[in-house]
Amino acid sequence: MSSSDDSATRGGTTASQLYATALPVFIVAVVMVVAFLLLRRVVTRTYSPRSMNLPSLREQERSPALSNGLFSWFGEFMSISDTYILNHQNIDSYLLLRYLKISATICFVGCCITWPILFPVNATGGGNQLQLNALSYSNISQPNNPRLYAHTFVGWVFFSFVWYTLARETIYYINLRHAYLLSPLYANRMSSRTVLYASVPNDFLDGQVIRRMFGRHLKNYWISTDTKELDKLVKERDGVAMKLEAAENKLIKLANDKRLKAMKKGGASNEEESAEGPTSVDGESGSIASRWVATKERPTHKLKPIIGKKVDTINWCRAELERLIPEVAALQQQHKSGNAKFVNSIIVEFHSQAEAQAAYQTTTHHHPLHMAPRYIGINPEEIIWKNMRILWWERVLRHAGTIAMVSALVIFWAIPVAFVGILSNIDALIHGSGGKPPVAPWLSFLDKIPPAIFGVIKGLLPSILLAVLMALLPIFLRLMAKTGGAMSAPEVELKTQNFYFAFQIIQVFLVGTLSSAATTVGPKIAQNPGSAANLLAQNIPSASNLYISYFILQGLSIPSGAVLQMVGLILFRVLGKLLDKTPRKMYRRWVTLSGLGWGTLFPVYSLLSAIPIIYSCIAPLMMGFAALGLYLIYLAYRYNIMFVLNTTIDTRGRVYARALQHTTVGIYIALVCMIGLFGIARAPGPTVLTFIYLIGSILFHISFRSAVAPLIDTLPKSLEIEEERLLALEHGGSSIDDGTSHKNGASEKEGALSIPAPHKKPNFFSKWLHPEIYTDYQTLRRMVPRNFAEIVYDPETERNAYYNPSVASEAPLLWIPRDSMGISRQEIAHTSKVIPISDEAATFDDKGKVMWDTDTRPPIWEEKVYY
Repeated sequence: MSSSDDSATRGGTTASQLYATALPVFIVAVVMVVAFLLLRRVVTRTYSPRSMNLPSLREQERSPALSNGLFSWFGEFMSISDTYILNHQNIDSYLLLRYLKISATICFVGCCITWPILFPVNATGGGNQLQLNALSYSNISQPNNPRLYAHTFVGWVFFSFVWYTLARETIYYINLRHAYLLSPLYANRMSSRTVLYASVPNDFLDGQVIRRMFGRHLKNYWISTDTKELDKLVKERDGVAMKLEAAENKLIKLANDKRLKAMKKGGASNEEESAEGPTSVDGESGSIASRWVATKERPTHKLKPIIGKKVDTINWCRAELERLIPEVAALQQQHKSGNAKFVNSIIVEFHSQAEAQAAYQTTTHHHPLHMAPRYIGINPEEIIWKNMRILWWERVLRHAGTIAMVSALVIFWAIPVAFVGILSNIDALIHGSGGKPPVAPWLSFLDKIPPAIFGVIKGLLPSILLAVLMALLPIFLRLMAKTGGAMSAPEVELKTQNFYFAFQIIQVFLVGTLSSAATTVGPKIAQNPGSAANLLAQNIPSASNLYISYFILQGLSIPSGAVLQMVGLILFRVLGKLLDKTPRKMYRRWVTLSGLGWGTLFPVYSLLSAIPIIYSCIAPLMMGFAALGLYLIYLAYRYNIMFVLNTTIDTRGRVYARALQHTTVGIYIALVCMIGLFGIARAPGPTVLTFIYLIGSILFHISFRSAVAPLIDTLPKSLEIEEERLLALEHGGSSIDDGTSHKNGASEKEGALSIPAPHKKPNFFSKWLHPEIYTDYQTLRRMVPRNFAEIVYDPETERNAYYNPSVASEAPLLWIPRDSMGISRQEIAHTSKVIPISDEAATFDDKGKVMWDTDTRPPIWEEKVYY
């Protein structure tokens, strides 16, 4: 077959493959969206939990309820601004949506820049390509075609637009983050005025030294202690407590089931029941339950597996708790009083956010890597306490070791994936194919396996193994981040973001692109090595067809799957009924919302943003599919973040800044690819011009990063003064307007609105071209939450905030259902002598199933503390 015939074949195959990919995915996506539209109306807990009265959400964290029509809700949904998320969730969620929207915008503008010029240039390039390939670089005839100057200068324009957009977004992020952190919601939090110092020398683990170092600015301090023994005791105490709760629930449920069975058989009436046998809660423990449950039927367990002594669970747990609770309390007091072994970290609370920022930005110790790294704004619930003991030299070794491990994983990931691929093609290995001899005839013993099982090994097992590998990867990367010395959950997510993006760009993109091109041109290069350059120049652009299909798949499957939430629906509706037998388990499943893992979420969409940039001048058609796909993903996440998901880890927007930097990788790869393709085409002019632009990009990137780097992690002193001025204007304005002081959120909000905007409302182009004016601090300050919650701490909470959780942990409150027989009240009377217990807000229905009142706060509810 001739070269032109090959090209035609490739062109026809491309169109048919595109259709074959899009049709089934589109059908499945439509089915999933229709299912979502129908289920959304009836399964509110799964599809709109943030609009419900969940005890885990404060009133200001809830979203407005949408209408229950099949389609009428969509207009209401679109009318809600993205800034609603900024005011009712957190800055990370808002910036995820902004990143998706900006990425879709880059692709759309890229279409407007490249399509009118490069489509006709490529289509008339004389390369004899057909259909989709005719619109790509591969249709430019070689060598040194002057048409390549069009690709060069279009690339200059588009890449400059991308650079400007990323720089503009960085400035926007910096100003928004500053406004967010200086808002009362954050500025008044303990975490905003608290600094954590790691790798502290032993000489500085002394209260007097700490006070001398920080002077009058210091408000409180916590020296971390070795809680290994205490952690073990607290874990044992809580485990025994939960075992006791489960046994109490089991006993009451068993007695209630027997009572109902007796009533169905025409047994004693309720009045007769209450008249027979012991009924006083002050009687012997278990005396009321014994009317229905024989002693041998009470909950029991063995002290050791198989050979251990069998004991009554309730009585044993009470006795153990009588021993453990005082032991834990005594050891906790030792840690609080400083009579425990110190580890090499301290946490210092200052009187104000400004004082904390001054300490954070000051070099604390004269030796390198001592009292460093430092962290500000760290939530005690996010601290990785086991890493508080790491020494400076250990941190260096851990960091180097984890980087080496992750690098090896990224490079050699193809090995386990190849093994999975071998399993799917095991027949060819054993028996050979296409007249080729078998590669592994020694595996012929597998032929003895029954055909049904062998079919599973070839078909289902590879898919399962690949899914398991991909599921384990994020877990492993987060483990490496923790092992490397990360001190908090946000830091783990940021490190994971770097690790996972490196994996995505190397294994998903580079390996995928090169293997796609190699599959096409490998045999031809083997036959004619001299044609390698021309063949690669023609076929690497054709590999873009793989990513067009990829965007069709991702752009349809991700949004439809995200809104349908099939896994969440099954876990809540099916597993909940099967596994949740106690009020505590029911309550936790009811109030716990799904979250987002920033470290593995952003890299996926950073790659989806980088790929169309890479192929923008090589196969510009891809950007159209990318723009549509990214916008659909944006809509899906917009709905889920507003109405479904909750976020527990707050990086204060740093994942966004890092995602913007990851996107620049797309520009660099695009320029390197274009230089390579122009070099293969023996076009010196375009090659030199693109190389010059690459050098200019590097210089601009370095200069811009060095200029803004100090502003990304710190708060400038000038803005603290500006914030004080604006607050004074707000208060003064409110006094003039309505004559009232600022004693509540409403009056403060009115005062804030009384300040006029710093400038007139700009048109779109002015706002886009002048971020330093129209997205400055004073402008973005009007977007952030002003009176989201009253930040007040009781003395005990403030005193115990930054102790290791084991040091401040109290014995848990047990929760059992109330029954009509009086068993729960008697169990409370006896168990409460050892540990707190309640039967409020939980009972049995007529069928004997445990239920709790979802409209009230249960006894185990704890108010969320905004640290």
